[in-house]
Amino acid sequence: MAAFLVLAVLGVAVWSQVGVMAAEPGPLAEVRANPAITVTDAPEGIVLAPADGASDVGLVFIPGAKVDPWAYAAILQDTAAAGTTVVITRPWLNLAFFDLRGLDSFTSAAPAVSSWAVGGHSLGGVRACQLTADADALVLFGSYCATDLSADDLPTLSLSGSEDGLSTPEKIADARHLLPEDAELVELDGAAHASFGDYGPQAGDGTPTLTDAEMHAEVSSFLAPFLTP
Repeated sequence: MAAFLVLAVLGVAVWSQVGVMAAEPGPLAEVRANPAITVTDAPEGIVLAPADGASDVGLVFIPGAKVDPWAYAAILQDTAAAGTTVVITRPWLNLAFFDLRGLDSFTSAAPAVSSWAVGGHSLGGVRACQLTADADALVLFGSYCATDLSADDLPTLSLSGSEDGLSTPEKIADARHLLPEDAELVELDGAAHASFGDYGPQAGDGTPTLTDAEMHAEVSSFLAPFLTP
């Protein structure tokens, strides 16, 4: 039995490293060259912060399953430039469900920030819903909760895609009752599941009609004012 468990653990560890979807180099180079933000590869995660250091609001963002955390830097850079410190986590074994760390494991990257939202893409969003007890707001990208937050008074923004083949519009609608009553749900016309990161196409997904630049602008237009009204 012990040998079987060891083999099972090793199998999961190996599987978690196979097929990780890498960040596309072009958008990542754009982030690194952006003069409006600072980019720090910190122990807690990838930290994007306003270049002037003026930020008292933060967002801990959890990647989707087997997606390189750097793939979310480009879509979140404008939100950072607008005044939010963003910490993109590195989930254990590249899967959010295996990462049992609390929110403070990531917020420690920016101790001066006083208000924190938690969010994530796909499986990362499902995990984010489990961490809301210590958060001031919730942000979902192509995701939904498996945790019942319907009785919570928690500001919530859910961005989904009309062409999402994984977190489909039907799945988003079916899980709506688990979100707070006044949650803001926005379906982005033309967005697919992989549109919420810059890591290329994803198996089982729909075909986006938005360009990457259009998608980044759409997300920023909702996310930045939600976090810093």
